[in-house]
Amino acid sequence: MEKFQTETVYQAAKSWVLEAGEMIRKRIDDPREIDTKSNENDLVTEMDKAVEQFFANKIRTHFPGHFILSEEGFGDKVEALTGTVWIIDPIDGTMNFIHQKRLFSISLAVFHEDVGEIGLVYDVMADVLYHAKKGQGAYKNERLLQRIANAKTLETSIFMMNTLWTTENPYVDDVKVRELVKRVRGVRTYGSAALEFAYLTEAIVDGYVSFKLYPWDFAAGAILYNEVGGVIKQADGSPLSFLKQEPLVAGHPDIVDEVISRYLELK
Repeated sequence: MEKFQTETVYQAAKSWVLEAGEMIRKRIDDPREIDTKSNENDLVTEMDKAVEQFFANKIRTHFPGHFILSEEGFGDKVEALTGTVWIIDPIDGTMNFIHQKRLFSISLAVFHEDVGEIGLVYDVMADVLYHAKKGQGAYKNERLLQRIANAKTLETSIFMMNTLWTTENPYVDDVKVRELVKRVRGVRTYGSAALEFAYLTEAIVDGYVSFKLYPWDFAAGAILYNEVGGVIKQADGSPLSFLKQEPLVAGHPDIVDEVISRYLELK
């Protein structure tokens, strides 16, 4: 088995993420070419594609034996996280990017032989980089983030979820989800799953529920959150899968199992 060169890959990934962020900031006010994908709210721009191609070119030049799993079509066909796999969302929160020009991120994770080794989530417009190497803690810029410690109840928790899940939908019993919303202290929606995992890691929110995420939406954030002791499970209680688009729950260790057992009835 090839030894994974953590620091070499990490330094390259960090440099490229910051370079891509600068490229986006310089062109933030340019006219946008906007297309739709699976539906009218599933948006993609020429910038999504340009940033993904930037990463693909860098990886294939410097790490030709590595694989790429990404959103916009410049990656490889990846069916297992064997070898070294980069999981990339060039702009997570494209709707925010288009309409608000903020609250979007670059999400980049590197897996080696099924293990998440490196995670980076870059809040481009705020110039804030959340980053982690497995077993070495999670950071916000240069500040080490503390591990989750304080006991937590649902009544004192702030949750994140798309308000779609509180209405009739094909994934989950919306009545039970509304019961969860009534019980927690508050609910927030930020529009970028990667940033939402970063906020979990920073402990400024306590829980997260989603029923429709792709690997590139959460892979980097999951690596970050694992480093501070957060819990992430599929919504049926099974271990997290990084290659499936299945419902998931993330949060403080004290609350995840109760959310799954009492409030998430999958259809």
